[in-house]
Amino acid sequence: MTLQEAQQEVDQWIKLHGVRYFNEMTNLAILTEEVGEVARIMARRYGEQSEKESDKGKDIGDEMADVLWVLICLANQTGVDLTQAFKNNLKKKTLRDKDRHHQNPKLK
Repeated sequence: MTLQEAQQEVDQWIKLHGVRYFNEMTNLAILTEEVGEVARIMARRYGEQSEKESDKGKDIGDEMADVLWVLICLANQTGVDLTQAFKNNLKKKTLRDKDRHHQNPKLK
């Protein structure tokens, strides 16, 4: 599935099942909540915090997909073409950082 297809799929789902998009500020709050859920799993599973029993069965991929879902909703609501935005962002990073990371002694 491409980013464009994902944006179309989310839009169709919202129209068929979601009634309408939550407003942008609500979706921003939901995005923050979803990122927090990913952070909680990462901190406990891969970081130094101990994992709670209730978190052990959580699927990090599913939580990341929740983040992507809400991000796609926000892109649709604000008229952002994520395919083009991602291409532009990759180009920006390549121009800005193409040598920087190779020259970073911390990464050797």
